Amino acid sequence: MKTINKLVTSAFFFFAVALVSAQTVTNPGGGAGGTGPGAPASPIDMYVYALSAIAVLFIVFFATKIKKQKI
Repeated sequence: MKTINKLVTSAFFFFAVALVSAQTVTNPGGGAGGTGPGAPASPIDMYVYALSAIAVLFIVFFATKIKKQKI
């Protein structure tokens, strides 16, 4: 019974996530439709390397903190 419940729950979440869309496609044909500059770049694109370095530092910090506590 536990396996069936896990499968049903997993299938429900899979289909729920598959149906949710973060943005709508306004022009599925692919053309720009004008002479504009196109879609603006995401502001986070400028900081990908810095955010990656900070993430690695956090991982190291918390790994050493947990190792010192001997959990």
